[in-house]
Amino acid sequence: MHPTISVAVLLTVLQAAHCQKIKELSACLLGQNLRVDCRYENKTANPLTYEFSMFKDNRKRVIQTTLNVPENSLKARSNVTLSKDLLCLQLFDFTTADEGTYICELKITGDYTGNQIRNITVIKDKLEKCAGVSLLIQNTSWLLLLLLSLPLLQAVDFVSL
Repeated sequence: MHPTISVAVLLTVLQAAHCQKIKELSACLLGQNLRVDCRYENKTANPLTYEFSMFKDNRKRVIQTTLNVPENSLKARSNVTLSKDLLCLQLFDFTTADEGTYICELKITGDYTGNQIRNITVIKDKLEKCAGVSLLIQNTSWLLLLLLSLPLLQAVDFVSL
């Protein structure tokens, strides 16, 4: 096999092994706050850097970032939480003035694919309300769930204490 082809095959295999990609970008209203969820594949333990920005009137406004440190007027009104496969932006006191195209950009150290970018158009009147938080989704222990449901079980005479 020609050495150039060998290198190309090796790089393709490495790229597939380390490839990170954004799977889904969604937005919803949580009370008066905007929540933007950026779900991504996490195949490595390498550090993640990110940038949430908003594009409106031909102008990009950075909201939260670890990629660089530009001016950002929305940082004081926002918060980012990061878990294994989810980067979540909350923009507090969301108004129609905050409508626009929201962008999630991710970069994983040592990733061969470069930055991953997804965007979503956010219009306040068209946003759905965020779903409630399920105790099952939050890795709550079964014992705690049982204790929390005890009054319900007592009410239907399933358990008597």
